[in-house]
Amino acid sequence: MVLGRSEHVNSPVEPVTLKILVAGGFGVGKTTLVGAISEIRPLRTEEQLTEAGRPVDDTSGVEAKKTTTVAMDFGRITLRDDLVLYLFGTPGQERFWFMWDELSEGALGAVVLADTRRLDDCFAAVDYFERRSIPFLVAVNCFEGAARHPSESVRQALDLDAGVPVVLCDARDRESAKGVLVDLVQHAMRYSAERRRPVPS
Repeated sequence: MVLGRSEHVNSPVEPVTLKILVAGGFGVGKTTLVGAISEIRPLRTEEQLTEAGRPVDDTSGVEAKKTTTVAMDFGRITLRDDLVLYLFGTPGQERFWFMWDELSEGALGAVVLADTRRLDDCFAAVDYFERRSIPFLVAVNCFEGAARHPSESVRQALDLDAGVPVVLCDARDRESAKGVLVDLVQHAMRYSAERRRPVPS
């Protein structure tokens, strides 16, 4: 059958797919965020924490945590009919950081999840994305019982550039997590546009 002109016009358009990383320290909520927002059953590579790992896995502040991501979390969300995000949650412990280079290949940007009770855990992720010029934002996961701090205080504590967004979120809540991803996509698009802008001679 030969398609007519109108049938060509109405044919579905392949959506743009973008790769997003979800990074941060151990126990900050990366797996929770990917699971809360993914429209497919997320792929998880979690293993039980063991006594052998206690010397290298700092569980202070997250004593109830029993598992850890050893490779990545993977999920997908459709933001619009023409825009699909693939989410890759990175492992938080230092001994798995060798995987970050492979996971970050081709990424549009990254969400750095932060817990204000363990803010130092964010420095490695912030430094990683800054050094590789990968646009990112910091999303403060508002844990129950944790003190709330103004975004500017978090920015100063992490020594972030003025252009890096800092937002508050609840990693368990789908709409909250979706808002973080929308903010990241918008930030990454602005970042890319600025880098393409010609420098005045």
